Formats: sequence, structure tokens, C-alpha cells
Amino acid sequence: MANGLIPQKIVSVHLQDSALKELKDQASNKQAEILQPSPEASVENKPELDVMEHIGQEEPKVLGPEATQQKGGASGSEPAGESDRGVGSLELCHLHLSSCHECLELENSTIESVKFASAENIPDLPYDYSGSLESIADDVCPEREGRRVNITGKAPNILLYVGSDSQEALGRFQQVRSVLADCVDTDSYTLYHLPEESALRDPWSDNCLLLVIATRESLPEDLSRKFMAYLSQGGKVLGLSSSFTFAGFQVTSKGALQETVQNLLFSKVDQSQVKLSVLSSGCVYEHPGEWLSLGKLQGHLENEDKDRLIVQVPFGTCGGEAILCQVHLELPPSSSVVRTPEDFDLLKSSNVRRYEVLKEILTTLGLSCDVQQVPALTPLYLLSAAEEIRDPLMQWLGKRVDPEGVIQSSKVSLKFVSSYTSEIEITPAAIPVVTDVEAFSSENFNLDIYRQNLQTKQLGKVILFAEVTPTTMSLLDGLMFEMPQEMGLIAIAVRQTQGKGRGRNAWLSPVGCALSTLLVSIPLRSQLGQRIPFVQHLMSLAVVEAVRSIPEYQDIDLRVKWPNDIYYSDLMKLGGVLVNSTLMGETFYILIGCGFNVTNSNPTICINDLILEYNRQHGTDLKPLRTDFLIARTVTVLEKLIDTFQDKGPNGVLPLYYKYWVHSAQQVRLGSSEGPTVSIVGLDDSGFLLVHQEGGEVVTVHPDGNSFDMLRNLIIPKQR
Repeated sequence: MANGLIPQKIVSVHLQDSALKELKDQASNKQAEILQPSPEASVENKPELDVMEHIGQEEPKVLGPEATQQKGGASGSEPAGESDRGVGSLELCHLHLSSCHECLELENSTIESVKFASAENIPDLPYDYSGSLESIADDVCPEREGRRVNITGKAPNILLYVGSDSQEALGRFQQVRSVLADCVDTDSYTLYHLPEESALRDPWSDNCLLLVIATRESLPEDLSRKFMAYLSQGGKVLGLSSSFTFAGFQVTSKGALQETVQNLLFSKVDQSQVKLSVLSSGCVYEHPGEWLSLGKLQGHLENEDKDRLIVQVPFGTCGGEAILCQVHLELPPSSSVVRTPEDFDLLKSSNVRRYEVLKEILTTLGLSCDVQQVPALTPLYLLSAAEEIRDPLMQWLGKRVDPEGVIQSSKVSLKFVSSYTSEIEITPAAIPVVTDVEAFSSENFNLDIYRQNLQTKQLGKVILFAEVTPTTMSLLDGLMFEMPQEMGLIAIAVRQTQGKGRGRNAWLSPVGCALSTLLVSIPLRSQLGQRIPFVQHLMSLAVVEAVRSIPEYQDIDLRVKWPNDIYYSDLMKLGGVLVNSTLMGETFYILIGCGFNVTNSNPTICINDLILEYNRQHGTDLKPLRTDFLIARTVTVLEKLIDTFQDKGPNGVLPLYYKYWVHSAQQVRLGSSEGPTVSIVGLDDSGFLLVHQEGGEVVTVHPDGNSFDMLRNLIIPKQR
């Protein structure tokens, strides 16, 4: 749908059991392709003159801190696999029109749009990799001190390059990822595999706070240039038994050392030393000249030659540096390359010091190694925003649950219970839902504040609340097609352990982030039903308007970034949206996942940071805001935006969208970092970017499907 599926090409088909069986048999021989159709119309709308400037301007009931906070514990849960969702006893099979070009392209960019405010990094300025290698270190860039500045403001990424695609490389990736995840705070960093093709093609470098190179393979010249360009811009590199070197260093093989346990003397930045047993790669670092340019951190063997196995090498004028290692810090003592029980014992006795060395290296490269424990899952609570729907809700549930009180879907099993005890097991696939909520309380979610500020006809009326859950995107799976629309469903969590972002990206979810998944039903044959990509724009706009329509908060510099980000000015991301849609009959069932930072200053920035800074600069005393308050206001604003869109089409909401967006007169490149420059001028009738080309023509551009930045490598779709 993100690439323009036409509604006239969607055909509803009722499949008999025999047809379903035949499809399953075919799927066992050929990998099934999954389609979530989301049409857009080609109908053009005449522009409307009136501008929707002040949605949700009514005085808020509670801003937050002065509200009474209730203490206690609520609940959470977790999803299972990613198979097709089930509806009652009916199994839905997504049909794929293999001859349809729109369908084929749609698979790579379904309308899941934006990622939570921390997990993806979407930079704006591409690097220029042209020029000679010698000129890279002399590139002009901002001076930086200490750690590399995360100018995007989004959750930092650690990218792992493990060589060309192979089973061996996949195993190496798992080893490196595992040891790094033990060292860094995974609430603050996301660890991704960087395949060779993606490393050469995609705009990964701005997102990356640390590039880990863990392969003995020689790097292709073009890839080496990419890595050096990244270093020249202040990037940080960790080499683990890698052939990657620069600045005159050479990797020399010493066969006698290969895969043997050696004694290493490691010097920290503060010049304190750690002695430990290490597994050598069989290579050492040599330099034809002096070692004067090295950093203080280094490690050498306690042998006659004092072979250098760890070196810290600064590069360029922007703070770039690499720490290169020829010891297997990534391998545990139980690794298959450890030869003897004696070697195992030596490495095991040094294992704590191995982590100490690795954490010192990562800290020197600018990362935080304060590891936080993953919280345990908690039960769900079934809450209602209006007392009058409580009884109809319980009656509806009584008719839908099985004899065990369970509603089953392909992703999660919800077991409805009157109360929760510690004997009830909670797993990602099976979550208890507490229905007797008289004693419900949570210091992170105040139901009264939510009720007071939710002013909707349908949306957000029935709440599944969790203190800790894997992802809110799975919680509504078994309920979304069955529950009456007037009982608008929303899942709200304090924390997610497996938050989902666009594509394969993770979605970091620390405490203080407003996390929710909202169910919205949109008729296919309606203004918005013909332009489903606008749903992501409306949701991100609703978050911004929910804050800036509060009296006296109108100048808080919160903005929208196409297609689905919430930004502080044009500098830092603090929120995002993820949209999944399913068409059944004549209705789109849309799950809108949204996360935006409200009280959590780390790992990026939050709304209350903006308020505090605004107070400091203007001598005001605006109160900080709460997550429950803003979720309710956002849902309220969204319903009004949807109503306006259904009545007036895109022109009913675009003036407000343009008021808050960050792209006015922004220039982007088409195709690649060397492509032609165009200027963004607005959105087309389907929600894609309109750009002004140098020759004067205004054209629509689409993302190329890369996972890093939808504003990079934009392409002009082929005319059909």
C-alpha cells in the first residue's frame, strides 16, 4: 500500500475449506508471500480553504504532576510468533496477486511506518564518499570532544559487520552480538547485523555510534572506503580479530600464537593495568614507524617481543578512532576453538577480566556499559474509560471466551481471570488478563487522568494495560475483528521488552515513554480508506497537536517529520508511529503503534526536557506532562483529525500538518548520496512526498525500502 495499491484491484474472495487446504499444500512447496493490502485512491480532491488550526484546544483536565499518583502494581504480557492472525475458528490466508506489480513492491514497504522515538536513527545529511583515501581524514567537520555526538537524537545503533553471507558469518554474528549485549545497556543501544550489500548501499553511517568489524576476510576496497569515510566523520570502530587496519598499521601472522592461550597485559586509559589469559587470533599489529600517535589504551603479550594485540588508533580531526584487537574477546571459554581443558580453565579464570577489558574498550569508544536487567512480564488489566460500557463489555467477553476463559490468536493467548496470583504463569504466548479491577492502581498510569482527558466517541474506550509486556502490537490481535467498534480498543504499556519498529528494526521502550497500540476501523470506500498512508501522518500530527494545543504550550518546539516521526525542532527524534493494516470485506482494521518520550531524558530527549528548557529561556512555569494524560489527548485529537479527513479529504488536515512539519524548503537527493538534489514542497494526494526538480517539474517520490532513513535514496516510481 505504501507504494500505491489501487483499491479497484482488491477483490474479496471467500475461500472454502478445500481451497484453504490447497493453498496450504502449495505453501509447503513454495514460500508463501504475505500481503496486507492497503489501497489508495487516484481521485483528486479540490483544495479546501478553511484550515483546521486548533484541534483539541479545550482546557486539559489534568497536566500531570499535581494529579494524585496511586501506587501499586499492574500488569504486562508478551506476544508469540508472527504467523497470520486468526479470527474465531476462521483462519485467514492473505492472498497475494503474484502478477500485480503493486503487490510485489508492497511486500518491502507495508504500511508499518515509524519507529519509536528511540530505536531508529534517521539522519538528514549524507556523507560524501568521493575523493581519495588520503583526503578522507582532512574532511571538514565539526570539532568534537570525548564521545561522538549523536546529532540525530535517536537511539544509538551498534552495527556488526561479520563478512560475506555464510553460515559461519551468521554464527560469528550471534557470538559477537551475545557478548556485546552482556556489556552494554540494551535499553540504550540496538545491535544490528550489517550485511555487505547494505553496508555498500544503505545510509547506515549516520545512525551508527559503533561499527564492529569481526571478520578475517579481506575487505573489498569500496567497503573499506565506506568504513574509512565513517571514521573520518567521527565514527568509532571496534575490530575483533579483523584484517581491517589503517594509518600504516599491518596485521602480521605468527603461526605459533594461533588459537593459543596467551598472557596479556592490558593498559586502561587511566594507565592502570589488567593481566589476563586470552585466546590469540595468531596475528599481531606492527607499525613501520613510531607508536607515538596511539591512544593510551593498549594490550601486549607478556613475551619477549611484547607483541601488540590491542591498539587504540585516533583518526582525522573529528574524533574518529578505532580500537583494533587480535584477541578473541568475543569468544567464551566454552568456544569450540579452545583446544584443551587446561586452556579452558585458564580462560574461565580470566572470564571476569575479559568482560572488564571489553567494557573498558566500549566505554573508551563512547558507549555506556551500565547493564539493566530485563524486567519480568506482568499481567494485563482490562480497564474501561467509561463506566457505561463496562457491563456490555463483560457480557460480550462472556460470549467470546472458550470454557477455559481464553481468547486465542495466532500471536498470543489471553486468559481472562478475575484476579491474579503469582502461581499464574506469564509467558510471551500466554498472558492473564485481570477483569476485576476494583483494586487496580499503578504509579505509572492513572485511570482517572486518562478518563478525564479522553473526549472521544469511540476510540480508546477499552484499555488493556500492562506494566511490562513484550509489545503492545500483539495484544489486540485476537480481539480486533470481533469487538464492537463503539468499544474502541487500546493497549497501553509502561515498558516493552520486544518493541517492534519499521521493517526488522527494534523499538526501544524505556520507562517514561508513552507506549500504546490503538485499533481504528476505516471503511474502504471513504476518503481515508482510499488513502491509508495518511494514517501514519495523522497519528504523528495528533501527538504534536496534543501537546501544542494545550494553552501556553503552543510554542513548545515539537514537530512532525515525514513519514511518521515526532521531532524536537529538526534536531532530535523523540517519537514515532508504526502502522499495520488488514482489509476484511469493506473495512480496514488498523493497528497504530505509537511511542514518544514524555519523562525519559535518556537515551535521547523527551517532551518534559523541552518544557524545562522553555521555562528556563522564557521565565515561565509550565508544568511537566504525564504519559497517561498525553495518550488520552492524542487519541482525542486523532479521532477529530480522522473525522475532518473523512469530511474534507487531505486538504482538511494538511495546513495543520505543514504548520508543524520540519521539511519546509528542505533539500534531499534522489537515488543515492550522489544523486540529483531536489526540494521538498509538500505531500501528494496519497501522502507521498512532492519534490521540485531542477528543471521546474514537481514529482512524487517514494522511499527505496532501506531500513535506515526513508528520506535517503528516494526514487521516482515508474509510470504504469
